[in-house]
Amino acid sequence: MSVLAEMRIGYGEDAHALVAGRKLILGGVEISFPLGLQGHSDADVLAHAIGDAVLGALAAGDLGGRFPDTDPTYRGVSSLHLLEKIAKTVRDAGGRIQNVDSTVVAEAPKLAPHVPAMRKNLANSLGIDVDRVSVKATTTEGKGFVGRGEGMEARAVVLVMMG
Repeated sequence: MSVLAEMRIGYGEDAHALVAGRKLILGGVEISFPLGLQGHSDADVLAHAIGDAVLGALAAGDLGGRFPDTDPTYRGVSSLHLLEKIAKTVRDAGGRIQNVDSTVVAEAPKLAPHVPAMRKNLANSLGIDVDRVSVKATTTEGKGFVGRGEGMEARAVVLVMMG
């Protein structure tokens, strides 16, 4: 049986600790906040979760395997740049990213004012229309390491069409 197009779903999640002395970058947007996310790259948990979801849809490993924190090339790199590379991998495999649905989990700061810019940045990096990128934000209502203000998490689901 021949299939002209195949739908593939991928899921990704990421978490980083909040620390002093780092910029807070989410969806490629620098957000004014006294703490930033700790990591080798810019530690953009939202972009990382989306990248892992896309790689998962391709069964192509994960972000850490492709862009290891032991490689100085990726020290401080923009996670949007990594998403561009991942999107190229999809295109090279004959696929296209159809849509992204993502959620950032953080107690503070308020993210709603930044969501339109995040969506635009992510869409540009993935090579898709902004109306195919959803970014939502929620809290844990004071529970867990996110609730204590120690870190942030992000989750994402993507649909990739192959063929």
